[in-house]
This record gives sequence, structure tokens and C-alpha cells, in this order.
Amino acid sequence: MAFRNLFSLPVVRADDEEELVDPQATLREKCQAKGHIESLYNKYQECNDRVNGRSKTTETCMEELFDYVAELDHCVAHSLFSKLK
Repeated sequence: MAFRNLFSLPVVRADDEEELVDPQATLREKCQAKGHIESLYNKYQECNDRVNGRSKTTETCMEELFDYVAELDHCVAHSLFSKLK
């Protein structure tokens, strides 16, 4: 019991009144509205629809997905870290 009291970890509680909002999610929504990111998302969706429309295919949409996510994260990274506490 004494060991537990010597090495207890501090407890952090969020305020009940304040609703926590993830700044990354907010920034992603703003960045998705930009033209070039929206066009990458549309290319990904077209590829996904094409692949799902076929029964036997080896095609995947990984390249389109990586292009979209990389550009989205690049856009978010410009202002995300200034918003973190």
C-alpha cells in the first residue's frame, strides 16, 4: 500500500462545462473545401466506384488514397500546431 502512495500518478480531469473540439478535425473540414484537395477526393471516389463495380479486378485505389490523404495532411499541418495547447 505504501508503494502505491509513493508512486501515484497525477489525475487530470477535463472541465465539464467546456466541450472539447479536436482542432485537426476542424482544419480537415476547411482543407477539404479547397479545390485541389476536393479534386483529389473526387479522383479517389471515381476509382473506388470503378473498383467496386467490377467483380474480378486487381486494381486498388491506394495511389489515389495516398495522394488525397498526403495533400490533406499537408494542408492541415500548416496551422495545426499553432492551435495546440
